[in-house]
Amino acid sequence: MLSELTPMATLATADIERSRKYYEGMLGMSEMPESAESQLPGGVTYKCGDGGIFVYESEYAGTNKATSVTFTASDDQFDREVNRLRQKGVSFLTFDFVGMEWEGEVAKMGGMRAVWFTDPDGNILNLSTV
Repeated sequence: MLSELTPMATLATADIERSRKYYEGMLGMSEMPESAESQLPGGVTYKCGDGGIFVYESEYAGTNKATSVTFTASDDQFDREVNRLRQKGVSFLTFDFVGMEWEGEVAKMGGMRAVWFTDPDGNILNLSTV
C-alpha cells in the first residue's frame, strides 16, 4: 500500500545550479549519496529525514502557487531552524488565513507554529511544528 512507502517531494527548477546553491548553501541540504534513488536524470536528490526532495529542471518551474513541501519539527527544532534560516537571509511569507494568528512572521494556529518561504523558482516551502 502507498501508505507504507516513503514519499519523495519533486520540485521543478529553471536552473539546477542556482537551485543547488540554494538547497545546499541556504538550506544546508546534502545530495543523497550515490544510490539507485539518486540517479534520476536531469536533477539532484536531497535526503530529508526518511524521505527526500528531487529538484529537476522543467519549463514549468515556478507555476505552483501552493505549498510544495512541508518539514515537520519539534518546538525546539522549529526555533533553531527558524533562527538559522533568518541568519542565512531567508525571508518568510505572511498571508491571511481564517483562524491563523501571526507573531511577526511566525503563524500560530492552535498549538501549531509555522513559517513559509520560497526557493529561487517560487516553490513554497513550509516548516511547521508537529
